[in-house]
Amino acid sequence: MESQREQILRYLKEGNVIDPMVALQKFQSYRLGARNYELRAEGHDIKSEVVFRGKRKIYARYWM
Repeated sequence: MESQREQILRYLKEGNVIDPMVALQKFQSYRLGARNYELRAEGHDIKSEVVFRGKRKIYARYWM
């Protein structure tokens, strides 16, 4: 069985964009930021952007 980290990595390598809602629905991951931190520490080139509504940070989304 693949770990959440492995599942998220595979999803990103397939060309998908992931955000916290997708991570929760597809992988039951409440800690997407932590998983991406781990993947970056392993050397994966994961890009991100913060999504704002007005002046408030709402969430981050990630892709490769």
